Amino acid sequence: MVKVYTIQSCPWCAKVKKYLKSKDVEFEELDIEKDAAAREACKKLTGMDYAVPVTTIDNENFVMDYDKEALDKLVCL
Repeated sequence: MVKVYTIQSCPWCAKVKKYLKSKDVEFEELDIEKDAAAREACKKLTGMDYAVPVTTIDNENFVMDYDKEALDKLVCL
């Protein structure tokens, strides 16, 4: 399952979600402002506080920001 770590006020998060939806990629959105466990998981993955958007499929490899080419590679499009 693809996971996207986000915050509500992030325009790049919205772009990532819209892009994944346009490619019919199912994903779980995790709001790190509202979910402390998600915030810790995101920090463990990236080593940074409040770095969003972060997209992962295996909790090891991830893409930060809105990078279409990297997102395509991550989710095998």
